[in-house]
Amino acid sequence: MYTALASVAIVGATAGGTVYVKAQAHSAAPSVSSAPSPTAAATSEEASVEPVTQPTVDHDKLLAKSMESVTVPGDADVSVAVLDLDSGESATYGDAAFDTASIVKVDILAALLLRAQDEDRHLTAAEKSYATSMIENSDNVSASALWRIIGQAEGLDAANERLGLTGTEGGDGMLWGLTQTTAADQLTLLRQVFGDDSELSSASREYVRGLMGRIAADQHWGVSAAAEGSAWALKNGWLPRSATGLWDINSIGRVTAPDGHGYLVVALSNGNATKEKGISLVESAAEAAVSVFTG
Repeated sequence: MYTALASVAIVGATAGGTVYVKAQAHSAAPSVSSAPSPTAAATSEEASVEPVTQPTVDHDKLLAKSMESVTVPGDADVSVAVLDLDSGESATYGDAAFDTASIVKVDILAALLLRAQDEDRHLTAAEKSYATSMIENSDNVSASALWRIIGQAEGLDAANERLGLTGTEGGDGMLWGLTQTTAADQLTLLRQVFGDDSELSSASREYVRGLMGRIAADQHWGVSAAAEGSAWALKNGWLPRSATGLWDINSIGRVTAPDGHGYLVVALSNGNATKEKGISLVESAAEAAVSVFTG
């Protein structure tokens, strides 16, 4: 009579190093066993191990939670958006449309640069002068001059179609400051300026970035509140509405946060009782948005 014996065969190992074993019963008979080979058993066992799904992070939900700490006074409304340039992850809070006020000047310049690219030319001396005053000093006369050159709202809307802005509509006539936009669209515009996958040429992008990095000292507020020191480039907008006496206060730009990462940040608001209260609101919103990624 043959004696029954038990042996252990290694059949697989997890990524964490745990070894799976399977007991095999066989007799001491001199005949060859018909049991599957250890290699075949290992393949079967490993195939049955389910892959581990990494949890997804809902950044929009985290931003909504972060915005609970921001006090929105009176009749004011606010919307924010942020994108981590290192990871490409983004978050948006609010989808309402807001008056652009002077942040549209970045959009006007982008439209002008697209036109120049299409015509295979550099900006003229006059266009450069207007662009510098419009962005660095937020000069309205210069903005109006370039608004005419790009074809007013029709020209802006055509450029935005190419840039990927789907919720922005140019203001009527010469009312470029009443162009309507969303935080998500402004984030798209910033990606065209500060990203690599852009309709704007590298030279055009560098030109806009340079101007946004040299904003006049009295405009050093807004999304720059979320930056480490002076590591920022921005454009602000402020507009008192004659019908209500309330203020539109907006800010868009790129900041380098204390974690060393670069972020694109948009903060839009309206219904502010004063300019100062609006500035405080968009700065708090910008800080809350960046904190979603910096903790």
